Amino acid sequence: MVLPIVTAEQRLAEVRGVKGVLIGRWGLGKTFQLWSLDPATTLFVDIEAGDLAVKDWPGDSLRPRTWEDCRDLAVFLGGPNPALRDGQPFSPWHYEQACARYGDPAVLDRYRTLFIDSITVAGRLCLQWCKGQPQAFSEKTGKPDTRGAYGLMGQEMVGWLTHIQHTRGKHIWFVGILDERIDDFNKKIYELQIDGSKTGLELPGIVDEVITLAQITSGDGPPYRAFVCHTANPWGFPAKDRSGRLDQIEPPNLGQLMRKLGAPEAAAPNDTPLH
Repeated sequence: MVLPIVTAEQRLAEVRGVKGVLIGRWGLGKTFQLWSLDPATTLFVDIEAGDLAVKDWPGDSLRPRTWEDCRDLAVFLGGPNPALRDGQPFSPWHYEQACARYGDPAVLDRYRTLFIDSITVAGRLCLQWCKGQPQAFSEKTGKPDTRGAYGLMGQEMVGWLTHIQHTRGKHIWFVGILDERIDDFNKKIYELQIDGSKTGLELPGIVDEVITLAQITSGDGPPYRAFVCHTANPWGFPAKDRSGRLDQIEPPNLGQLMRKLGAPEAAAPNDTPLH
């Protein structure tokens, strides 16, 4: 057996995708960023059922409504994990079940980008499912065990995100809601709005890019919307740029951002500014 070394030439020739999460407050236009992406090669995964802002967008969409739907989509998209056993999510067994339900996975080949809106609602679906599992009940009393439900949710969400992240050939953007709270020292803290803490803590290590769409005030000028892209930013917004190609502040246009990240094929052909 030959050691399966991937040469530099092979690695550089591989088709890769950008994996990122776009976070922002309500009403700033996160879902509207779909208009900046190529509708011919973008699949809108509408978990939130909040597509009013993009009701005329000419691309295709999926509407998963349960956590089982979300898991089936992940394995259908990313293929099976051969290290997992039958009966486990994302195993070869699960992949066969998803293919039997949805058909030939080649139907997804035409899509280069997945826009998943939103990870916040996916977390709610996951928690709802977890509350019905055996781990969410005390073995001694049979009563609901909140800690058990949240522990299972953390495992489920991280497993789901990680499996999707391993889909090398596609760009994937998760959309999330930005939560603002005041800590014990009366300081504003910004974080991803999602039930439980495990997903929010581990998400930055899973994806390549963490981008916050925010309204920023600079000096005495009027406030303006922008993408915050660097971890060290003066506002304390969640952000991360693994590519090293982005400035601390970028125009609030996901298509333009993808061009700068080296994926111009993901942007809408007209690349018109968003308002």
